[in-house]
Amino acid sequence: MDRLSLTVPKGAIFALLGDNGAGKSTTIKILNGLTPPDAGWAKVLGHDVWADAWELRQHIGYVPERPKFYDWMTVSDIGWFTSGFQKRGFLNRYFDLTEQFLLEPKSRLSTLSKGQYAKVGLALALAVDPEVLILDEPTSGLDLLVRREFLGSMVRLAGQGRTILISSHQIAEIERVASHVAFMAKGKALLTAPMSELRDLVLRIRFRCDGSRPQSHSLGTPLQEESVGGRWQVIVREPRREALDELRRSAAVSDYEEMPLSLEEVYCALLGKKDGAL
Repeated sequence: MDRLSLTVPKGAIFALLGDNGAGKSTTIKILNGLTPPDAGWAKVLGHDVWADAWELRQHIGYVPERPKFYDWMTVSDIGWFTSGFQKRGFLNRYFDLTEQFLLEPKSRLSTLSKGQYAKVGLALALAVDPEVLILDEPTSGLDLLVRREFLGSMVRLAGQGRTILISSHQIAEIERVASHVAFMAKGKALLTAPMSELRDLVLRIRFRCDGSRPQSHSLGTPLQEESVGGRWQVIVREPRREALDELRRSAAVSDYEEMPLSLEEVYCALLGKKDGAL
């Protein structure tokens, strides 16, 4: 990681977004106490993630990108086995969750579909009754409808007061559920913001201009700039409202438009990518 700084508010659905290799999984491992940070510190619920790793495991639910269990066990067996490492009440919660997820207790894990297997991992994580739920690429390899169902359940969990940190490179689908987002690349956070503020932080501006056009850096921090069908298009970060209003009122400017970007478009602009390709 490269001087990464993140603050996840209580009750948030906080999404770490980025391509493979962006540093999301390393961040997840540090927050789970699975690897120590090379420098600096990380805390969850006020506890140091490395020094207090054992205590935190009683409060954090974790679903890795590719959960791997003893596949010769049944859905019921894995619950009984895991309960030996957990506090009282874990097993009852686990069985309640597997019933809710329509998982057959006697089914061997080796016979489950990817979606069912992922639900076992989520049931084990939630049976801890965690205050914080950490998910690493939880929808990877799942069918579209299963992914939507899975992400919809995250909204319900956040409504129960849990804090959810979810890493993903599936940027478009995360837009439906996230309350906060951090765009990552090469171990750095390119931009971190609540979703409610993101539309004001990165903006697309289109206009026609007679004569010389304004310098894009006067409008904010330019991320992309191009001519589209005789109109200028500029994507700026942290736009300067006074400069934009002045541009819009200019007699030399016509067909002026301001448009917020989707999450995918913001990420492409931050990385200098074109055509929305991730």
